Amino acid sequence: MRIGMILDKTFPPDVRVENEASTLVKQGHDVFLFCLKYDEHQSQKEVINGIQVCRYPSNKLEYKLSALAYTIPFYTWIMAKKIQSFIKTHQIEVLHIHDIRIAEAVFEANQKSKLKTVLDLHDNLPEIMQFYPHLQKFPGKYIISPKKWKVKEEEFIQKADKVITVSPEFVNEVVTRTKIAKNKIVLVPNTIRKSFYDEAVTEVSILEKYKDCFVILYLGDTHLRRGLQTAISAVSTLSKKIANLKLVIVGSNTTDAILKQQVSDLGVEKYVDFEGWQNVALFPSYIKASTVCISPLHRNIQHDVAYANKLFQYMSFEKPVLVSNAIAQKTLIEKVDAGWVHADKDVADFTEKVLQLANNPELRIQKGKNGSKFVKEEFVWEKTSKQLVELYNQL
Repeated sequence: MRIGMILDKTFPPDVRVENEASTLVKQGHDVFLFCLKYDEHQSQKEVINGIQVCRYPSNKLEYKLSALAYTIPFYTWIMAKKIQSFIKTHQIEVLHIHDIRIAEAVFEANQKSKLKTVLDLHDNLPEIMQFYPHLQKFPGKYIISPKKWKVKEEEFIQKADKVITVSPEFVNEVVTRTKIAKNKIVLVPNTIRKSFYDEAVTEVSILEKYKDCFVILYLGDTHLRRGLQTAISAVSTLSKKIANLKLVIVGSNTTDAILKQQVSDLGVEKYVDFEGWQNVALFPSYIKASTVCISPLHRNIQHDVAYANKLFQYMSFEKPVLVSNAIAQKTLIEKVDAGWVHADKDVADFTEKVLQLANNPELRIQKGKNGSKFVKEEFVWEKTSKQLVELYNQL
């Protein structure tokens, strides 16, 4: 089929989109990816891993209007025209929508064509929005309504021919909330490719930097809802009980100033490294240099039904993990026996679990092996993507 994937961002990077698209290309489909570009010098068309990338010019105004997509319809009108042109130009036969921000524009553009649609929910976006900094203050707090986005999400779930989500918990939540038939929704989890660990290139300088340290590693988005304040708070106690302790944070967010101020207020600067955002190619080296890897998510509706890709990155290199009791990741880690679980936002519990890890090196090794075995035998993209392939075989 000629599949039209719709993404309201620039591309690359987007690991999930690239994984799905390249998998479908390997199955013999033609995949055309509608995405945006803000740099006039960037090529309008490009082929990446067999994906025919089609970039449509956008600007800061359109970007800002996207936040108001379900407050005022300007963004939908603008994008619908671009998508209509995309459908016609590339003779698209089925539409694959990545998340809901651009979904209404797709359905509007598809009114005449009446092509089958697949709605791919990477996240429970209406729930995540509540934590966006610009929704915490004027004017965003008063003009952007997560409740409206929730209503729209449910409308799109009903309209789509098929829905994709990322965890069993997310599948159950959507089915329970919207009453759709279970066979309408397909599980395609965020997992890593074998190449992440099989073809990893080690950056020796990173291993050297931390070779004598007990490294607690965090990879990814560092927004406050990710729970790093809990880990930072624990450093005061842990640094007195664990020799050469280092909390290494690889990632960034606009809320980083709050984390850095917390580190300063606690006087633990020598024990916390903010590495900023790094190329994904360096992730394996940071993981290899670590002792334990963490995901201290705050519990909320979104975090309870999704687990981050970082868990599988950690586990693939035989590292034990320490995660909060957000339901999806708690269930996974306990089932696999790949690490420890702490109560979210509970500094004392986090501290206790790290000390258990520090005092049980043999157990650390065993749990690391358990996680690695699970990822490599059951939960790698080459296996978990079969549901996606089957979905398109049946469309």
